[in-house]
Amino acid sequence: AAGMEGPGGPDWRLALWTLCSVLLPVLITAWCSFQRSRRQLLIRDIFRKSKHDWHYTDLFGQPSYCCVCAQHMLRGAFCGCCGLRASERCLKKADQRFACKEIMTRGAGAAQSSIPHHWVRGNVPLCSCCVVCKQQCGTQPKLCDYRCAWCQYTVHDECMVDCLKTEECTFGEFRDLIIPPYYLSTINQMRKDKKTNYEKVVPYSRKHWMPVIVLANTRSGNNMGETLLGEFKMLLNPVQVFDLSKIAPAKALQLCTLLPCNAVRVLVCGGDGTVGWVLDAIDEMKIKGQERYIPQVAILPLGTGNDLSNTLGWGAGYAGEVPVEQILRNVMEADGIKLDRWKVQVTNKGYYNLRKPKVFTMNNYFSIGPDALMALNFHAHREKTPSLFSSRIINKAVYFFYGTKDCLVQECKDLNKKVELELDGERIELPNLEGIIVLNIGYWGGGCRLWEGMGDEPYPLARHDDGLLEVVGVHGSFHCAQIQVKLANPVRLGQAHTVRLILKSSKMPMQVDGEPWAQGPCTVTITHKTHALMLYHSGEQTDDDASSLSE
Repeated sequence: AAGMEGPGGPDWRLALWTLCSVLLPVLITAWCSFQRSRRQLLIRDIFRKSKHDWHYTDLFGQPSYCCVCAQHMLRGAFCGCCGLRASERCLKKADQRFACKEIMTRGAGAAQSSIPHHWVRGNVPLCSCCVVCKQQCGTQPKLCDYRCAWCQYTVHDECMVDCLKTEECTFGEFRDLIIPPYYLSTINQMRKDKKTNYEKVVPYSRKHWMPVIVLANTRSGNNMGETLLGEFKMLLNPVQVFDLSKIAPAKALQLCTLLPCNAVRVLVCGGDGTVGWVLDAIDEMKIKGQERYIPQVAILPLGTGNDLSNTLGWGAGYAGEVPVEQILRNVMEADGIKLDRWKVQVTNKGYYNLRKPKVFTMNNYFSIGPDALMALNFHAHREKTPSLFSSRIINKAVYFFYGTKDCLVQECKDLNKKVELELDGERIELPNLEGIIVLNIGYWGGGCRLWEGMGDEPYPLARHDDGLLEVVGVHGSFHCAQIQVKLANPVRLGQAHTVRLILKSSKMPMQVDGEPWAQGPCTVTITHKTHALMLYHSGEQTDDDASSLSE
């Protein structure tokens, strides 16, 4: 029989086995990939149709248990509004079985002035205490204990009694910041009936009610905005929390017209550019005749720079070191102040009747010279490769590189020969300078008090609400660096209500609040535009020494 076997027999079997050994892993991988894609499509479909704000995570940050099967899980889905957690296989059941926080109550909203607790079982916050026995909750390694999604109270399984299940929810510590769902239902019904006497509606009639609206820019900072959105939705009514990458500030701020006059507070989570965007939207409200609904603005600084938030006491940058609960307490305790806003008009030379002048709104500062050049170079590189500029340390390093380069090249030298400066109509004789900076606020350049300098010379105090601008000159990038570390003073050119700068020749870099551009011969006129209502937090002011040390 062996002799009858052809010479190609063993070779054929070897080829078959080789083919199987290659194809089998490929087929298994393809099948797994298909199943994974199918599973992801199903999950996405549940997310899209659900009333929950589901998010998927590959690793929970604390021990977590599925709300359906009660099994321990490392990955799965969680609701950003009510805090419900479910494993992948139980997600559909969890979505059908458990309700989320309602932004508006159903039925006859006008007859309601309270809601019961919204209890969610398991996965209570660490170090939380039972409201009944005052002992720690969530200590057992299983799905246990309850948390109210509105007032954040926690209760042990054994302490949960029937009266607690039907008890009226007080909304807890942040009752003065939360917009209750029954309030929105009542207002909605009143608008249908064409009634506007909102003053009689609870909690409108309550003395200390100061509802907060959170506007978060998820593109600012290192994805910190996305995390903050979920945390604020957990503590407040989700209708109060807006993602500025999905909805414009002007539209979000229309919620103010349904709330008490002069009582609303807005928390802007983002950089100084985001704050300027929101303040522009508030100016639009004034134009529409909604001045009595204008809110006061607090800042949670994300991203790079944040000189305005530093000036108003909110710090130079947020990286998650302060709990969200403390941020809301700071917003409640903050004092109202005014911030000057300025109109910057740039009229190109020789085109007075043909080309429309460029108009900007300034909150922080205007500059021409080396710091504008650094901002222009930084901006150009960030536009090309935005993914590289997600870290504050990298951003500072890039600024340092361009500052060092300018020390050697001195692209802005002899600025005093190229420009004329007028303060309140009076011509100023300029010394040998490379840059001129016009300040509205105390901080500049990511935490430096530029007008004060070393603090060893008498000078009029700089304020952000006095209708005056501080104008200083710098000798170059190296001089800027010396001022940053308090080794030199700026060249103080004066204070003024109106600043006029004429660029006679050549092209120079300019910037308004960190937005740079290259500008040819022109006339720049800075005049007072309006006031913005801001919130000042006295507990988080960052001084130069601490800022320099942290950087």
